[in-house]
Amino acid sequence: MSGSKMTTSHFRRRLVATTAAGAFLAASVLVGTATSADAATAKVTKGGTLYFITQQQQFDHVDPARVYTGRDIAFFNSYLYRNLVSYKPTKGAAGSSLVPDLATNTGVPSNSAKTWKFTLRAGATWEDGSAVTCADAKYGVSRAFATDVITDGPQYLVAALAIPTNADGSSQYKGPYKKTGQALYDKAVTCSGSTITFKLNRSFADFNYALTYPAGAPVKASKDNGDKYDLRPFSNGPYKIATYKIGDEMHLVLNTKWSQKSDTVRTPNADDIVVRFGLVENVRDQIMLDDSIPNTVNLDGLQPANNLRFFADPKKATQRMNVYDPYVRYAAMNVSPGHMTCLDVRKAVFFAMNMQALIDLSGGTIYYGVPGDSPVKPVLGLDYAKTTGNIHDPAWNINGAPDKAKALLASAKSACPDVYAKATDPSKGISWDLSNTATNQKASVLIKTAMDAAGIVMKFNFIPSGQYYSTVMDPTKQGDISTAGWGADWANASTVIPPLFIKGGGFDLSQASTDPDYAAFKALSDKALGTTDRPKQAAMWKQLAQMAMDKYWIIRPVFGKGQFDWGSKVGGVYYWEPQGTYGFGQLFVKN
Repeated sequence: MSGSKMTTSHFRRRLVATTAAGAFLAASVLVGTATSADAATAKVTKGGTLYFITQQQQFDHVDPARVYTGRDIAFFNSYLYRNLVSYKPTKGAAGSSLVPDLATNTGVPSNSAKTWKFTLRAGATWEDGSAVTCADAKYGVSRAFATDVITDGPQYLVAALAIPTNADGSSQYKGPYKKTGQALYDKAVTCSGSTITFKLNRSFADFNYALTYPAGAPVKASKDNGDKYDLRPFSNGPYKIATYKIGDEMHLVLNTKWSQKSDTVRTPNADDIVVRFGLVENVRDQIMLDDSIPNTVNLDGLQPANNLRFFADPKKATQRMNVYDPYVRYAAMNVSPGHMTCLDVRKAVFFAMNMQALIDLSGGTIYYGVPGDSPVKPVLGLDYAKTTGNIHDPAWNINGAPDKAKALLASAKSACPDVYAKATDPSKGISWDLSNTATNQKASVLIKTAMDAAGIVMKFNFIPSGQYYSTVMDPTKQGDISTAGWGADWANASTVIPPLFIKGGGFDLSQASTDPDYAAFKALSDKALGTTDRPKQAAMWKQLAQMAMDKYWIIRPVFGKGQFDWGSKVGGVYYWEPQGTYGFGQLFVKN
């Protein structure tokens, strides 16, 4: 995430919809940086104000049940929320290991990993000084079921708990506001003293990884005000929200009721944290280039030309990272009725694309990445296989293949005349959703030029970056094609294929459930989820990835890189692998 989910953001969730670069290649290697040792060698100092700047007008969401971009998960998990378990706050591969957080251990599975127990540690408190209880943990998980109020968040816990479903696949439990099916939830999630037990509908050996999400964090029921909770969640972390004004700033101050004794994960260093929203991109970039506010971290990345300047400046050597990040950037084809229902038209758009021009726009292979061939990243190893077709089709050309696209359109004219007419009629055209950034404005010109050469009419829907995902994830607002980005949430394609293509999976922008071949796809996906033999499961994920690419439910996946930059007075910087972003919790302001 979420993720721009042409943008930046976890190993992995969707990519944030704001960053200037447009592609990614997941691995855990730092490229061309002298900064990764900073967290280990710099002397930590306490105090001061730590600033974050962004072009976004707001965070996509602040409600823990709705946060689903990697960067924001890392940010809020470091400062406001605590989970039963967390990723270890350290650089390198060790950062992908789980450690106890609110719980005393990382969970105790039984019954073939269909039952999981966690016991809460003593001493954890809310910002009003009251204890964090098992009931709070149970209530926090229940909110994800209220899909009429709590939108856009991950659905792993909803899908995993042993609660019956309706004929349409939705849970018979409707969350804590309606309380429909409450007894079913109370049977699946139980409290006994400080121990919470989850009963699952299948063996889920890595269920505890799903609990690293804010959606698994406790929520104090008396402070829950439904969708308004998105503006001011109640904290049990080291900071709390003093103010949050969309289009202006968020101000975090130290939570005096938080205790370091109860928290072995977080280390608050700054006295307060200020996130400044709505900066014009040129202004944001100039702050970083001039180091005019040296205690500042850039949440977006720089525009491509300024990115090149920053990375070419030897004086900035300790203020930057260029990394192989966890994400696949792609364009989701909305295959629901009235949109991109014709395979030949979807393929025509793909073959018409000038990938080289987009790569060059965003910094070339050094700072952008290379064309990919799957929604699954090679870093997943066991679950990745080179697909056939797409970029491996003999007709594909990195500079665009307009003649191939025209031939596909000619076929579509008789096979699906309605979609053909939409794609070629100047009064209609195909709509492409993009986050409204300067780089995406330039990218749209390149895309349009390539489409024009193939006879495709392409129009663009520019959406404010802080509202991007809440818009495109609403089927009534989504266009024909939506730019997105995704990375595995942990090292299993179960966190890629179902979320991206299964209805209710959490990020099904392709709306593949409307495709005639969806039933067979879902049956195989369900079978893979229930398979505990990893090599057999991996073979199914590979088959499903090939099916998705054959259907062109997504096009132009890119495996690439991301860049990070910060001011000279910011210390403790490292790349947090499981989140694909900064290790926010260890940042500090240098004296």
